[in-house]
Amino acid sequence: MGLDMYLHAKKYESNYNFQIEQNGENEVFNTVLTAIGGYVTPNSPSIEVSTTIGYWRKVNAIHNWFVKNLANGVDECQPIYVPREKLVELRLLCKQVLKDKSLAGKLLPTGSGFFFGSTEFDEWYFRGLEDTVAQIEKALHLDEEWSFEYQASW
Repeated sequence: MGLDMYLHAKKYESNYNFQIEQNGENEVFNTVLTAIGGYVTPNSPSIEVSTTIGYWRKVNAIHNWFVKNLANGVDECQPIYVPREKLVELRLLCKQVLKDKSLAGKLLPTGSGFFFGSTEFDEWYFRGLEDTVAQIEKALHLDEEWSFEYQASW
């Protein structure tokens, strides 16, 4: 039990490749179709590819940031859409706090909850921020066709 946190990347793939002058098939679509056993709804020949690209455990300051900034303070383990620019903003905040640790309580305060982990600004807190920076940097390497979604579970 505890606070498990996930960042998912999603991308829509259609069977039609709009970048080929003539009607042609999308190679990614066909690869995914083969991997899932070859079935899509005939009237909707598309697939949404989703993968977990980030994972944290009990990094409650980051969870707190997602909930306050992107979910209007509602914390019900719901999926939360994350615009790319918000990932950039979170990465910047983490870097600012890592550079000046006295800003932690102001910029990225901890959040308490059932088995959410420590609310101290200790070694684990700062490791969580370092990990967040690394995970966001990897996510931002994906092209603009990918969207992001955060979801926690406890």
